Amino acid sequence: MQDYQREFIDYMVRCEVLTFGDFVTKSGRKTPYFVNTGRYRTGAQIAQLGRFYAAAITARGVGYDMLFGPAYKGIPLVVAAATALHTDHGVDTPFGFDRKEVKDHGEGGSLVGYKPTDGDRVLIVEDVTTAGTSVRETVPKLTAAADVSISGLIVSVDRMERGKTDRGALAELTEEFGLDAFAIVTLDDIVEHLGPRLSAADLERIAAYRAEYGAKG
Repeated sequence: MQDYQREFIDYMVRCEVLTFGDFVTKSGRKTPYFVNTGRYRTGAQIAQLGRFYAAAITARGVGYDMLFGPAYKGIPLVVAAATALHTDHGVDTPFGFDRKEVKDHGEGGSLVGYKPTDGDRVLIVEDVTTAGTSVRETVPKLTAAADVSISGLIVSVDRMERGKTDRGALAELTEEFGLDAFAIVTLDDIVEHLGPRLSAADLERIAAYRAEYGAKG
């Protein structure tokens, strides 16, 4: 792990975004840990979060011409990431996002901010993906707007769970769309960094959860 990844894990814990206990995910799975990016709730917190996204994007070296944040959680994330790329890395990146409902007045349409053009490479900025549903909903919107390619997807945490198959959701999306899907940190990173601070019961529950729902490749 790089320093920014260790710092990010500690940051999620401090912001109560990463918590351990007994939870139920949207998919109905009972999970021993939960990542809730909706708990970032101040200007300082979202600014720092953007710096972690920018650090991971820069370290990955993925090529892109614009950033795109799927509504709703992706909207503040893409704004924060674009801001941090400019302030911390000197990269002025166009960004855009979508509306859940198509606007039928004014400029109309479902896309806001930078409008993709033919040939653009799009990097999607998301929070956490388990099944990849939002990405599969987002890609048709982008490709309908212009002849673009989806070059990458960045999420905050790779839960390393099975997606629609036995493979992980990020691996499935990589294969399905030919993009570079990656995370700031993975569950392996979290366990490695926080392991000494977690209780034996927490570690046992995480191991049992991974045995049942963990991805194979």
